[in-house]
Amino acid sequence: MTAVLRTSGLVRRYDSGTGEPTGVLGVDLEVPRGVVYGLVGPNGAGKTTLLSLVSALRRPDAGTVELSVDRRRVAVVTDVPEFEPWLTAAEVVALAAHLVGADDSPAAVAGALDEVGLGDTGSRRVGGFSRGMSQRLALAAAFAGDPELLVMDEPSSALDPAGRAAVLDLVLAWGRRATVVLSSHVLSDVQRVADVVGVIHRGTLRYQGPLAELLARHVRPQWTLHVRGSAEALAAALRTEPWVEQVETGDGVVHVRGTDLEAGEAGLVRVAAATRARVVSLVPEEADLESAFLALTWGPG
Repeated sequence: MTAVLRTSGLVRRYDSGTGEPTGVLGVDLEVPRGVVYGLVGPNGAGKTTLLSLVSALRRPDAGTVELSVDRRRVAVVTDVPEFEPWLTAAEVVALAAHLVGADDSPAAVAGALDEVGLGDTGSRRVGGFSRGMSQRLALAAAFAGDPELLVMDEPSSALDPAGRAAVLDLVLAWGRRATVVLSSHVLSDVQRVADVVGVIHRGTLRYQGPLAELLARHVRPQWTLHVRGSAEALAAALRTEPWVEQVETGDGVVHVRGTDLEAGEAGLVRVAAATRARVVSLVPEEADLESAFLALTWGPG
């Protein structure tokens, strides 16, 4: 798969006042074409700096940024969108489209506003817009240019749950039409929409690749078994298995954490049968991005 965006040795340093540099400290980013790429990390990890560098809003101290699309087909949505308050929503979108040579006709502008749920606000001045409406308007302005690459910095930050869900739905929809790069410290949001993730911590990439691979590599598989009657024999047998890391029991429930997904899926059934355990249900616990992130970033470095 070809890359739509690639950086090499990208550096932008800031003086933190502690003697240790902060910012972006040698990042090799690679974003495949046609994916939603989620850049995750805590506040201060370097996410905003990195996205501003690839968007040409800041200049790097070292390194390069390579794009395989025309700069006019790159749209950027900042974490706190701001517009001239006397403009109407339609004027904001029309201006954005005009600046990149896209269709700025009233019909196209109305379509962009409709797409983000602002179809009835075209004549309203944006100075009275809420934070969520401004976030949607920024998306409409970005969509109006029909970008091939959409870069979004914390698109769901400070939104209520309904607003966040709506924005994420828009990200998913646009991800089927173009390449999307978004940053967030809300890991559940990234897990919902991203195909590929980059984990940034203290200015460096700790992981970059498919989300599924990250979860498989860094999250211990876990299962919950509900049994009828005593679970002690089953728990004791499981504790002797080489792929089992931890077993906890209580009230007919056995929680198992393993080290190998395939071994666990086969071994749980085998051990349950051998101990004649009366298993009512066996449920795998879904891996989450937060656990993988902690596994990558916990501790010094």
